Parts: sequence; C-alpha cells; structure tokens
Amino acid sequence: MNPEKSRYLFRALGCLKPYLVIVVSAYTAVFAVNAINIWMPLIVRTVVDDGIRAGVQAHILSGVGLLMIAALAKALMTYLIGVWSENASQGVAYDLRNRFHQKLHELSFSFHDDAETGQLLARSIQDVDRIRFLTGRAVLNLVQLGTQIVGVTIAMLIIEFRLALLTLTVIPILVVSAIQFGRTVRPLTLTLRDREATLTGKVEQNLRAQRIVKAFGREQAEIDRFDRANESLLETQKTEAKLRALFLPFMQFLAGTGTLLVLVGGGRMVAAGTLSVGVLVAFMTYLAQLLIPIRRFGWLLSAVAQASASAERIFEILDLESEVQDTPEAVPLGDVHGEIVFDNVSFSYAKSHQVLKRLSVRVQAGEKLAVLGGTGSGKSSIINLIPRFYDATEGHVYVDGQDVRSVTLQSLRSSIGIVLQETVLFAASIEENIAFGRPDASHTDIVEAAQAAHIHEFIQSLPDRYATRVGEKGVTLSGGQKQRIAIARAILKDPKILILDDATSSVDTETEHQIQEAMEGLMKGRTSIIIAQRLSTIRSADQVIILDHGRVAACAHRGATTSPHEELLRTSGLYAEIVKGQLRDRSEEAAI
Repeated sequence: MNPEKSRYLFRALGCLKPYLVIVVSAYTAVFAVNAINIWMPLIVRTVVDDGIRAGVQAHILSGVGLLMIAALAKALMTYLIGVWSENASQGVAYDLRNRFHQKLHELSFSFHDDAETGQLLARSIQDVDRIRFLTGRAVLNLVQLGTQIVGVTIAMLIIEFRLALLTLTVIPILVVSAIQFGRTVRPLTLTLRDREATLTGKVEQNLRAQRIVKAFGREQAEIDRFDRANESLLETQKTEAKLRALFLPFMQFLAGTGTLLVLVGGGRMVAAGTLSVGVLVAFMTYLAQLLIPIRRFGWLLSAVAQASASAERIFEILDLESEVQDTPEAVPLGDVHGEIVFDNVSFSYAKSHQVLKRLSVRVQAGEKLAVLGGTGSGKSSIINLIPRFYDATEGHVYVDGQDVRSVTLQSLRSSIGIVLQETVLFAASIEENIAFGRPDASHTDIVEAAQAAHIHEFIQSLPDRYATRVGEKGVTLSGGQKQRIAIARAILKDPKILILDDATSSVDTETEHQIQEAMEGLMKGRTSIIIAQRLSTIRSADQVIILDHGRVAACAHRGATTSPHEELLRTSGLYAEIVKGQLRDRSEEAAI
C-alpha cells in the first residue's frame, strides 16, 4: 500500500484516541490470549510424555487441570477483547457519523449543488461501518495474528529446530500470497464502493421522483436504468468473488502441504527415537495455530483494503473547506435595522457564466423591494447572497453598513426569514415544522403564526390538528397548504429581514389575497425583498427593480404622488411587457 493510502488508514486509527484506555486494555488482553495459546501445547506435551506414556496419573490430572484453567482464562480474555474493542470501534463510528453530518451542514451550497445524495448516504453509512470494523476487529485481529505467528514460530524453533525449519519453508509463500491478494483486491474494492454508492443514489432518486416517473410513464425506463447500474455492480462483485474463491483453496493447499511435511518429518523422527510423541503433538498444535492465522491474514488484508478505501472517501469529505464560512475576525451582527446594500456586485456560479454584473441596489431599513425579471435574470442570486448561501464574486453586500463577510453566519441568518418558491417541510408534525426556526416557541405562539398565515383553520380540521405528521417533504399537503405553513414558519421566527421568493406562486387567487393581507402586517417595520411574477404582490412595494441578464434594467422608488408600479409603466417597456403578461394570466384565472 502506497504512503498516500496508508495515511488514511493511520488517520482512521487515530480516531481511537478518545478511547485509548479501553483500546490498550483490549490489546493487553490480546497478548494474554496469545501467551495462553503458546502455553497450552506445552501442557499437552507434558501430559502425553510425562503422564500418558509414563503412566503417571498425577501428571495427567494436573495437566488437565492446567488446561481447564487456561481455557477459562482464555475465554474470559476473549470476552473482554470483544467488549472493549467493540465499544471503542462503535465510539469511532458514532464520532465519524456526527463529524460527517456536521460537515455536510457546514459545507456551502456550491458543494451541495454538485454532490450526489446517494454517494453521501453510502459514505455516511457503509463507509463509516467499514471504518468501524477496521478500528475494532480488523486491526485487533491483525495484531493478534501477527503476534501469534511470531510467538508460535519462536516456540516451534525452541522445541524442535529441525522440524520448525522444515515447516517454515511453506510459511513465506503463504505470507507473500496473502499480501499479494490484499494488493490485488484493493483497487477492485474502490470500484465496488463507488458502484454501490451509485446504486444507492439511483434508489434514492427514484424514491424521491416517484410522482414524476409515474406522471411521465417512465417506470420501465427507470427500471432499465437501475438494472444497468445493478448489473455493473454485479460484475464487479463476481470479479471480487472469483479472486476470493481462488485465494482460499490455494492457501488451504499450502497449509495442507505444511501439515504433510510435519507428519512425514516428525513421524520419521518419532520412529527413529529422536523425537517424543508429546513434542510431535505439541508441534502439530502449534502448526494449526500458525496456519489458521496465516490463512485469515489474506482475508483481513482484504478487509483493511476495503476500510482504507472507505477512509479515503470519508476523509475526502471531512477535509473539504466550505467556500462560505466565518472569518477569524467575524463578529456578531448585533441589533439589526435591516438596511441592505449591493455595491457593484458580480456573481458567478462555479464554472458557469456571470449571473449578476456590477449590480448596485440600496434597500432602506423597513422598505419593501420587489424584484422582477425573466428566467435566468439573476433574481434568485440576489436573495442567495444576502444570507451568504454564496459569496459575491466581486463587490460587496452590506447589512446595516457591515459587509456580510465580516459578521458571523449564525447572527446574519438568524436575522433573516425566508420563504422559498420550493417549499421544504420535514417528515414531522405540523407544529414542529412551524417551530423549526424557533424551537422554543410556545404552542400559543405557533397558533398565532398559523392564524396570521391563514392556515390555522385547515390545521384544526385535521384529525390530530397541530400534532398531525406530514409526509416526507410535505407530500400529503397541497402546494398552497405547504406554502402557508412555510410562511407561518417565517412569521414565528419574527426576523428583521424577510425574503419572499415568489412566496404566493403555489396558491390560488383567494388564498394569495389572504396571505398578502397577513404578510402586509408582518412586513411593517421590516425590510422585505419580494421576488414575484404576479402584479398583485408588488403594488405596495416601496422600490421595484427589473433585472435583465444580471443587470438592473429599470428601477423606481415610491414618490409623493406615484408608486413604483405607475412610474415603471410610463418609463419601462420591459416592465410593461411583464404587466401585460400578469394581466393576461389574471384574465385566464377569472375566466376559470
């Protein structure tokens, strides 16, 4: 194994540091078991030579007693090894799962834009479990077998040097074969892990997209696509199985050859009177203790290879640095008034064209800004930069005169309430979903927020009312119901800055009117940024900007006698086109 790959193994083993006491205890017990294993054949030799052959009953009884004590001590030590090693390795798995999950939350949106959910699931579950095995049974067994091989070899050389040399002619071949097997199987294991993760990803995608798959009648196509990925995994598994199937009988053949050499050589020595039967029996016992661990050595090296691949995949994520994080000098935002300034801001997503181009906008505290524009104009990018889901490529974004990159993310985001176009609910109760941004809220506060969002009456009509659980992503609710729960969540958080990303796009005209009434009350005294394509959501705005290909194509503020809507109707052809489209949509709704 090259040094780079070994580095991941040592890092994985370094995770045992918090459990050092029980790890040391487990390894101490391992050495004790090996000492007992080496001692027991010597007792057998005494029983055979000094007891059975000599006909001395006392030696037989004392030998059997010692064997029983040794067996009990070995059983106790083995039990303790299992408990201690498992506690340590399960602790490592627990820590890694927590670290991995925490890292996923720390990483910025740019990472999650490209990451495959199935791959991340496979790493957090399957790869962590293989590291658990590595830090527990795998390395422990390697140490146990390694010390046993050394100890037994020394014992064999001591009790019968010539017979030991005869046996050891086979041992180097066994060891080299085991090492070679580990080297061969490791790259295959990496491929196997990747294909397992790919398959997990396809299962996750199909479960998540069942409605779309069925709606477009693509069930068979998805079944075929899954089958191809499954077949690719099957072929890799078959290749690995063939290697294992070839290795095991080859090792058994070599082990059998070693046993045959001992029987032939030792039998002739016993017949010639140069070796006692007790020594031969002890020697055969040692040989079994030697050959079994060597055969297992290859399997353990394969397991270590798998764990090495898994460690590489886990630490690859843990080593990532979020593109958006607190600077060492970051300070809390403090009391927020809500002034927002975009100063010559340009922004590009990774490896894509520039989305925002030298954009400058000022939103006064308590002001309502409506942002309009076509698809790809940069509307969503604006709201992504305020809470630092992404950082501006050029220029600065300020909140109350402070660059958002100079304040802590926690203090910044805790001051912002967001209702996204794509509503996300958790597989939990409605009450838990509303209280997500403020988990310490009382039931009364939650009910008041629901009433403000005009969702309280619907919740009361449900069998379990606020304790009613919603399906994953809220699939048991309509789009309008989910949107109003999301709005109640934002209302309960009581933020100084509100971001509404087309927040009424999934509701009908009547519900939209109810929500707007609630939001009008909520937005008083708060800075609000509203992204909408409906005219009704921007009539009361204090400022309206129209984006076109990442630039401000038109802008208007509320005057003493005119609204931004009226001003833009006179001055912006692009706004007039948007308005015509809105009015046409409303006419169609009225007709329906």
